[in-house]
Amino acid sequence: MSNFNLGDAFGKPGRGGSQGWPMSGLWEAMEQFGKQFEQKVGGTRMARGDVRSAVLSLLAEQPMHGYQIIREIEDRSGGSWKPSPGSVYPTLQLLTDEGLISAEESDGRKTYSLTEAGRAVVDADGDKSAPWEGSSSRENPRTGALPKAGIDLAQAVAQVGRSGSPEQVQQAVDVLNEARRKLFSILAQD
Repeated sequence: MSNFNLGDAFGKPGRGGSQGWPMSGLWEAMEQFGKQFEQKVGGTRMARGDVRSAVLSLLAEQPMHGYQIIREIEDRSGGSWKPSPGSVYPTLQLLTDEGLISAEESDGRKTYSLTEAGRAVVDADGDKSAPWEGSSSRENPRTGALPKAGIDLAQAVAQVGRSGSPEQVQQAVDVLNEARRKLFSILAQD
């Protein structure tokens, strides 16, 4: 991230804005910030078998509907993996077709649960860890929690830049400068 300069985003004279107010450079800086995290981290796309394994692992605990499964995977991975409905629902259909899960419709929503055959598959794979455990931000903060926190911060900065008063923007700049100093002090510790 050596090419990213937060000062450029906040309108240094001669760089597309007036002193202290993030007009033209803010969005470009936030996009650059996000792209640099994406390049270093890569996508959060997991293999198709991982979605299958995750679904079976969760349904071994309790019946769930599709969006519960998506949210639970995201929560358990520390936000580093959020499967799309386009990967979860076809997997649910495939597992239903294979007889490993069954679906019960209630209030217009399908709730999925393991069948006996599905329970046997989960029990046979009992020694394997759940796929989100391998992608957990607790195990590798460089590919999970840190980039997510950086992107969340960039979004907050952009929101202040869009709707904050000049005084609020200056407060945000002060907070960011202090955060930068604290981050570098972490690296300076032995």
